[in-house]
Amino acid sequence: MSDPAFETLILPIENGDIPYTGTERVLFLRARMHPAMKLFHEGQVTCEQSFAPERDRLQAGGFTVVAETDETDFDLVFVLPGRQRQEARAELARAATLVKPGGWVVVAALNTEGAKTLVSDMAALFGSVDQLSKNKCRVIWIEETSAELDQSLKAEWAKLDAPRPILDGAWISRPGIFAWDRIDPASRLLADHLPDTLAGKGADLGCGFGFLARTVLERAPKVTALDLYEAEKRALDLARENLKAFSETKILHGLWSDVTRGLEGTYDFIVSNPPFHQSGKAGRTDVGQDFIRAAAAGLRIGGVFYMVANRHLPYEATLKETFRAVDMIADEGGYKVIRAIKGAVGGAAKGKGR
Repeated sequence: MSDPAFETLILPIENGDIPYTGTERVLFLRARMHPAMKLFHEGQVTCEQSFAPERDRLQAGGFTVVAETDETDFDLVFVLPGRQRQEARAELARAATLVKPGGWVVVAALNTEGAKTLVSDMAALFGSVDQLSKNKCRVIWIEETSAELDQSLKAEWAKLDAPRPILDGAWISRPGIFAWDRIDPASRLLADHLPDTLAGKGADLGCGFGFLARTVLERAPKVTALDLYEAEKRALDLARENLKAFSETKILHGLWSDVTRGLEGTYDFIVSNPPFHQSGKAGRTDVGQDFIRAAAAGLRIGGVFYMVANRHLPYEATLKETFRAVDMIADEGGYKVIRAIKGAVGGAAKGKGR
């Protein structure tokens, strides 16, 4: 799959704008797998990635991945920043902290994902920068010199994505994760339709900072255990913090995991607000469909799956292929809540959405 931002990121090395011998210590923040990773030999690059699908692809490519490194003094720091500006600025500050004096920081983004803003932010932090536009992206690079680095701005930006109380202190969250400073309306609709009869061992697929999981634990006293699946480790860490009050009476297990690769247990019930990705002007349904299949495989016979999705997403065919009964139990505000019950292997769905 093409990755224009990555391909633009490495242009300063390919063009000779940055000296590169292959012996440098390299840090790659928000690293992604790409054929151009062959630039780096084993042990040369530290890949930092907290998103499980990208972590898994890098590991499959033979690279060691950490959620966050504690090493410093890198010769070269690459950054593919997040879309949220506070998170992106914190990543720039992190790059400035981890690069050695005289080292290089290289950042790239799509024009539609804040590339122009990155240029001004890089210049504000580091001083004058070099840049190049290609592939509908922009790459910005700078040789770090402490004399030009704005130390006060670095300290300020380093705190921008730190965990903090939100919603009058009801939750701990941080910029950069999904719906970080609010309760997502789709999740709220699903929460409003979860019954208090849920019991036994359950799972929350894509738990975010823990809103649905806490709803389950507060509402359904017969729930004994809950597994929290989340691809973004930064969100999973927050969910653990937000749910720690239940850890003395319930068995809680956090899994930094890509749900589309399958679940690690058998469950009495599963709840989920699957991620919905945009690809150009079209909506991608493959991730949500894989969440449905994973839920069906992970439930015991007779187990129940509650999910919410944008009303227009065509998930019903996949649900009816994998569950015995499928019913739409809510249709409000552009979202639909679906309840599905697992039958015997190969059993067709008998319920009908309304």
